[in-house]
This record gives sequence, C-alpha cells and structure tokens, in this order.
Amino acid sequence: MKVNEQVKFAKDYTGFYAKVRERADHYFTSKNLSRNADALMIFKTVFFLGGTFSLYLLILSDSFSLWTMFAMAIGLGVFSAFIGFNVCHDAIHGSYSSNTFVNTALGSIFNLIGANVYNWKISHNLVHHTFTNIHEHDDDLVVAPGLVTVCPQESPLPIQRYQHFYAFLLYGMASLAWIFAKDYIKFFQSKIGSHATPRHPRIELFKLFFFKILYYILVIVLPLMLIDSITWWQFAIGFVCMQMAKGFVLGLVFQLAHIVEGLEFPEPDTSGQMEDAWAAHQMRTTANFGVQNFFTCFFCGGLNMQIEHHLFPKVCHTHYRALSAIVKSTAHEYGLPYFENDSFSTALASHYRLLRKFGKEALDSNSIRAKELVV
Repeated sequence: MKVNEQVKFAKDYTGFYAKVRERADHYFTSKNLSRNADALMIFKTVFFLGGTFSLYLLILSDSFSLWTMFAMAIGLGVFSAFIGFNVCHDAIHGSYSSNTFVNTALGSIFNLIGANVYNWKISHNLVHHTFTNIHEHDDDLVVAPGLVTVCPQESPLPIQRYQHFYAFLLYGMASLAWIFAKDYIKFFQSKIGSHATPRHPRIELFKLFFFKILYYILVIVLPLMLIDSITWWQFAIGFVCMQMAKGFVLGLVFQLAHIVEGLEFPEPDTSGQMEDAWAAHQMRTTANFGVQNFFTCFFCGGLNMQIEHHLFPKVCHTHYRALSAIVKSTAHEYGLPYFENDSFSTALASHYRLLRKFGKEALDSNSIRAKELVV
C-alpha cells in the first residue's frame, strides 16, 4: 500500500502517556533523583572509554605477540560498540547531563568510533523514534536491501529463503559499511526514511569528512606506521575482524529490540493516519530483553530496555530498570502490551525465528498460494 509521506498519529484519548510520565516524574521527585547520569553511569563511562583507549595504545605499542594483538583488536571493536551504547547514545539524546556542553562533548566521541553524530540524530533520534517499525518510514528497517527483509510488508526474494542463516554474517559487516559508505550515502540522499533532507549545513559537511579522515588516520594510517611486527595483510585481517566484531555487537543488540516475535509493524491508512497514539504505537513495536540480568544491562547501555528508552529518551539509561516496573504496570492498566524476552539468548532465538518467517516461510506460503490459484 502506498502511504502518505506525512504520518499522523492518533490523539492519546486514553491518557496512557500522560499517566506513565506522571508516575515517572513522581519516582524521580519522591526519591530526589536526577534524570541524568548517576554514579553507575559515570563509572561505565570511565570503564568503557578507559578500556577502549588502553586497548588502542597497547596495540600501537607493538609489544605483544601477533595473536595477542589480534585478540586486543577484537576487544577494541567490541569496546567501541559499547561506547556507542553506553556513552554516546545517551549524550546524543541529551540525557547524559543537563549541561549541553557535556552532552555535545561526549556525543562527539561517536565521530571518533567511525560514525557521524549529525546523521545519527536524523536517522535515529528523529526518524526511528518517531516512525518505529513503520515500513518505508523507519530507516532502521532497511538492513541489507535485497538480502535481508525484516518486515512483513516486503515481498521476500528467493535468496531470502536463507536469510535466517546468513543475516548474522551481514550484521558483522555493518560497521565496515557504516564507516566507509553508509554515512556518506545518508548525508547526500534526499531523504532518510520518509524524512526529507534536501540541504545540510556546510559545517556538517566539513565535520563528516574531517572526522572520517581522522578516524581513518587513527585506525589505519597510525597502526601501519607504528606497528612494525606485522605485515600489511595481517593488519588488514585484524582491521576487518575488529570492525566485524563491532558490527556484530551493534547489529544484534539493535535488532533484538524491534525485530522479534509478537511485535507489530503497523501501517498508516492512505491519508497517512495511524490507528494508535504515538506512545501506544511504541508499546506495540518495541521489546525489552534481559532486564533482570545485570551484565546485559551493564553492557547494552539500556538498549535492552528500549520500551523505556522510547518513552523517556531524555532520561539516562541507568534509570530504565527502575522505570520498567512503572511502565509495565501502567501498560497493563491501560490494556497495552509490554513485550519482553527473559534473556539475550531468548531474544536472539526469537529474532532468528522471525527472520525465518519473513524469508523462508513467506516464500513457502506464496508458493502454496500460487499453486492453489493455478489449480
């Protein structure tokens, strides 16, 4: 169905969003808590930034065996993803601190791990958070065109019969695509999702190329200049594996919040009108996982509690675990779903089954219907 470019959500006649915000406000005021970073968040910031910087310097020191440096390169890739989850994500949303300078400074680190803050604010903060799981509007539903389909509105291609096997390999390539192609493509295309981006400030064009070149110098030029114990092809293998480790972590964690069983992929009518109010829409299109597991929460940076994040993007993620009980009880009170998987592994299994459903099962179903029509 062709959808209107302007999606309009229904009014929140039930009062769910107002009530859940009221209860969240009461939680913070009654406990005299800030909505921004707490001691745990500061510790995580030091831990992940310090770990990344240490691994980088240790690799450049060229003081270890080939296999040890390879392991550290993998660790550097994983820690880079964790910086994105645990530090930059909050800062770019403005939830890390009440001080704009602090948010801008910490958010800028996103540029130093190969991404682009400006593009992210449009594609994630604006487009994804507004049009979650809406086909042709949510840019996050575009994973690997022609290879992976993650929504029921798309007719799968024959190769996608096997996407539940190879999709995970493609997730690993997400970082390589991001640092060498994705940001450039997004910056120069006319729209992201359904959001028109006809012109960008010149300073953002400068930042795009400046920080990309800086990143290439940091992760390619300097290592090749300073590490004498490895050959260029050994470096290339290490670099690709580092980026694949980062991409694999990024790809998996983001997919498990919106592409799992039970979630909906609603469509607007021909006038662009959605059936639900925005907050109710978020409850139907978003899922949590591993909320009770400390390590999942620690490393995923609140991305395993996307329900709370979508409703309260200006709240630091270290508060989401406490807010989850409030959101869950309020959702049930208003007859709204609250989707959650008990662990990372159960969410992963659910994602695998959904990939299979949108690929192989959809193709098999189409084949059966075609045969029935012939008969």
